[in-house]
Amino acid sequence: MKTLIHPTAVIHPNAELHPTVEVGAYAVIGGHVKVGPDTTIGAHVVLDGPVEIGARNQIFPGAAIGMEPQDRKYTGETSWVKIGDDNRIREYVTINRATGLGEATMIGNGNLLMAYVHVAHNCVIEDSVTISNAVAIAGHVHIESRATISGVLGIHQFVHIGKHAMVGGMSRIDRDVPPYMLVEGNPTRVRSLNLVGLKRAGLSATDLQILKKAFRILYRSDLLFKDALEELELLGDTEHLQHLRRFLLLSQMPGRRGLIPGKGKANSRDDES
Repeated sequence: MKTLIHPTAVIHPNAELHPTVEVGAYAVIGGHVKVGPDTTIGAHVVLDGPVEIGARNQIFPGAAIGMEPQDRKYTGETSWVKIGDDNRIREYVTINRATGLGEATMIGNGNLLMAYVHVAHNCVIEDSVTISNAVAIAGHVHIESRATISGVLGIHQFVHIGKHAMVGGMSRIDRDVPPYMLVEGNPTRVRSLNLVGLKRAGLSATDLQILKKAFRILYRSDLLFKDALEELELLGDTEHLQHLRRFLLLSQMPGRRGLIPGKGKANSRDDES
């Protein structure tokens, strides 16, 4: 009977691996690791614990998941990495455990993390997110579903990136990225709607038209931020518009980073103050 575990792999006897898990050469799996069915763990992967990994994930060679957070506040408390289903985690990706007793770094379902991505402590990555090569994500970052992050860039701690957003390569992301928008450049600015991504996601013509109007109100008018939000309320009550308004309002709360502004226009709390 063919074994799915390479004889050179080092697996702690307390690790919980579904019988269908495949483990490559020289992989190291700790005692507080649980891996679901049909997941493939490549050569030289290190899984430290506590880590929970769901079904049908592909973890490519050299990835290191569940190591202690790179955070001076961490004092050895029990924390987690929790990963859902159907993710592809490419070569040399690093995903750190959270800081704080019982806290978790969370990766959802159907995400693609390309080579050399770093996901720091307490991050949340929702579903169907694409993160390109060599992206460094600092602690407490939240990336909503179907966002696309281009390569070779850094994301500041506590930044939120909205769903269906597109972040251009080599940008500096130090404030929140509104959902549905395309941002890029140095300094980074909101350039347009992420029309290509929105069409691929199957948004209706009506939803696209409403979001186009919302973009013009936010980034092509002379309205102050609070007045622009009031104008958005007049556009209707669609699901996507509700989410956009809610994201914009929450970005102004204490502890949030504020918004990346539009091209040639101040639309963040810091700029208006």
